[in-house]
Amino acid sequence: MTMLSSLDLIRRVPLFSMLTEAQAVSVADAVVKRRFKRGEAIVEQGRKCDALFILLNGRARVMTADGRGREVILATLRPGDHIGEMSLIDDQPHSATVRAEVQTDVLVLGRTEFARCLPENSSMAYAIMRALVQRLRHADRKIESLALLDVYGRVARALLEFSVEDGQGERVIREKVSRQDLAKMVGASREMVSRVMKDLEERGFIQARDDGSTRILEHLHTIG
Repeated sequence: MTMLSSLDLIRRVPLFSMLTEAQAVSVADAVVKRRFKRGEAIVEQGRKCDALFILLNGRARVMTADGRGREVILATLRPGDHIGEMSLIDDQPHSATVRAEVQTDVLVLGRTEFARCLPENSSMAYAIMRALVQRLRHADRKIESLALLDVYGRVARALLEFSVEDGQGERVIREKVSRQDLAKMVGASREMVSRVMKDLEERGFIQARDDGSTRILEHLHTIG
């Protein structure tokens, strides 16, 4: 792939439409083309890779899975879409697996070259980007929870997200949890959530305290 054709491809990708001429040339000089066969993983959930992938043609499926191997499809990607930018911004593992549905060609841009297109790490714009990435990751977990877990599992996951370390090796929810708010978060009725919370307490998964806080016992994460 020549320098000229690389630059032409870069200019057609919406993600790079605002690059300066110098940035576009730098990116075009750095990208490599890679082909993925049908069914091949481009990125894998829980792993890191130091690259951004831009689809040139074909189609890819974004999927997330729980510990039992149950999967939910989050999105379908098409030419012009990109993969891996969240991990490059916050340096965390991929929140989902992206698998080619058909033979798919992508442009691959390394971390160093990608970073040159971003604002400085100390800037407000970069801080906002990191915050947005965290919101997207949380949204992915929420979709996975609603699609794969029953009400018990969704309540358990929400409680774990509310909890914090207490400094003594235990997790606690310091403020009283509103059943109504919890019900809205997990997509269930208030009555159902109240029954689940009562059952979790009776079975020793959580412990309500007199001060309104809730102690989370270690095996709560096994529910769902």
